[in-house]
Amino acid sequence: MEATIALRLPRDAASVPLTRQMLDGTLRSLGVEQQVREDIELMLTEACSNVIKHAGPSDNYTVSASVHDDLCVIRVVDAGDGFDPRAVLDPEPGSEHGRGLQIMRALADDIRFTNKRENGAVVCLEKRLRYAPGAAGPPLMAS
Repeated sequence: MEATIALRLPRDAASVPLTRQMLDGTLRSLGVEQQVREDIELMLTEACSNVIKHAGPSDNYTVSASVHDDLCVIRVVDAGDGFDPRAVLDPEPGSEHGRGLQIMRALADDIRFTNKRENGAVVCLEKRLRYAPGAAGPPLMAS
């Protein structure tokens, strides 16, 4: 079984909680462990917040998330030209901003950045899932 969520959202801070709630509800219903859900929520928040703060010129962006067996793949796509993640400097100690990439890298099992002029910038985050004992997810997906 595969579960997929795809959303086209306004480039507005109010869209971030909606996205988090929808994905968390899906993962919770499958029985994904709370700590894994919290990691995914934080990764998703950082990726969406970066679009809202830095992307241009579109008024919207898309988020898709799919769960297949024990893997969650999230794609956040904007209409901007993208950036080179290797060129982003680490924030100064004590800085209140600029830690989004560090957070995503620390929590994701895999992270990829793709810049496509015709399709925008894509952040792809992957996270292995762990299920609570007796969860609905693993038996459904083994069928």
